Amino acid sequence: MKYYAEKFTHDQPEKIGVLLVNLGSPDAPDSRSIRRFLREFLSDQRVIEMPKVIWQLILHFFILPFRPRKLVPLYQSIWTADGSPLVVIAEQQRQKLSVLFAQEGHSHISVALAMRYGNPDIASALRQFAKDNVHKILVLPTYAQYSGSTTASIFDAISSELRQWRWIPELRFINNYHDQPSHIQALADSVRHHWQKNKQSKKLMMSFHGLPEVYLLKGDPYFCQCHKTARLLAENLQLEEHEWIITFQSRFGKQKWLQPYTNKTLEDLAQKGIDSVDVICPGFAIDCLETLEEIMVENRDVFLHAGGQHYHYIPALNDSQTNIEAMSDLIKQHIQGWSVVSDQNELKQRKHNFNLIKNGN
Repeated sequence: MKYYAEKFTHDQPEKIGVLLVNLGSPDAPDSRSIRRFLREFLSDQRVIEMPKVIWQLILHFFILPFRPRKLVPLYQSIWTADGSPLVVIAEQQRQKLSVLFAQEGHSHISVALAMRYGNPDIASALRQFAKDNVHKILVLPTYAQYSGSTTASIFDAISSELRQWRWIPELRFINNYHDQPSHIQALADSVRHHWQKNKQSKKLMMSFHGLPEVYLLKGDPYFCQCHKTARLLAENLQLEEHEWIITFQSRFGKQKWLQPYTNKTLEDLAQKGIDSVDVICPGFAIDCLETLEEIMVENRDVFLHAGGQHYHYIPALNDSQTNIEAMSDLIKQHIQGWSVVSDQNELKQRKHNFNLIKNGN
C-alpha cells in the first residue's frame, strides 16, 4: 500500500480538492506524440467496445501505422505557441477557478487539472492532492453529457489509482451537468454574444460528438442528454422549432453512429436553400481538434461546396467568465456539507497524539 505523501505531518490543515478532467491531447503535433496518444486513447475498452484481442490487431496493424501521419497537419494547424489549445485553455480554467475561490474566501479549495489520456495525468494530480492533505475530492469531468466512453472512463482511471492508497479520500463524482441552469445560460449568452456581432443565421445547428448507435441501445444516456441540452438552449434563446437542429459529428469506422450526421445535414440544408448557418458544439467545454479543424474548416467546406453562403462557428465556452462562474456554481453545489479541519488547536492535538505513539508513550 502507498499513500504518496512522503512529507505528511499530522498538523497539516486539510483542504478540499477539485479535480477537473478533460479528454487530453498529444504532447506535440508530431507522429510519435500522436501515435502514443492514440495508442492510450484507443486501447481504452470504454472507448472501443470490441473483443480486446481483435481490436488490438486492428489498432496496431491498421490504425497506428497510418493514422498518426494523417493527423499531423491537422494538429499543426490548431497548435499554439503554448501547446495544445485543449490543455492550454483547461489550465486557464483551473487558474481562473482558483482565483475566484480565493476571492470568495474559499482558500481551502484546491483546484487541479488532469487529462484522461496524455498529460497532465490523473495519477499525478491525485498524488499531489495527497501531499497537500486533501482528503475530500470532487471530480468534475468536463463533459456536460454523460457517456460510458468518456465520463465512466475517468472513474475507471481514478479507481485504478486509489486502489493503491492507504488513506482513501472521500470522493464525489459529477457524472453530468447537461441541464444545469447556469451552464445552459452560459451557452445561451455565448450565442447571443455571437448574434450581437454577426447577423443571426437562418439555422442554429447544435453539433455534438457522435457515438456508435449500439451504445445508446445498450443503455448509454448520452443521446438523450444531448437532446435535452439542445432543447433547453433553444428554449432559452426562444427559437422556433424550424430555427434549430441537433446533429452528431466525428464518425469513425463503418458501423452506424448517432444521427443525423453533421456533415450530411449541412449538405442537405444548403441544397434545400438554407444559405446561412451558425454552428455551436455544446458537448465541448473547450475548443480542440474536433471543433477548430473538423467544424470550423472541414464542415464549413462541406456547407459552402453544397451551395451555402454564410457559415459561422460559435466558440466553445472555454475560459469565459460566464463559464467559470457556471463551473464554480456546479462545484459549490456538489461540495455542500463538506468541512475541513483547519483549527490550530485541533491540529496541535493531532500532532500531540502522533508524538505520543512515535515516542512510545
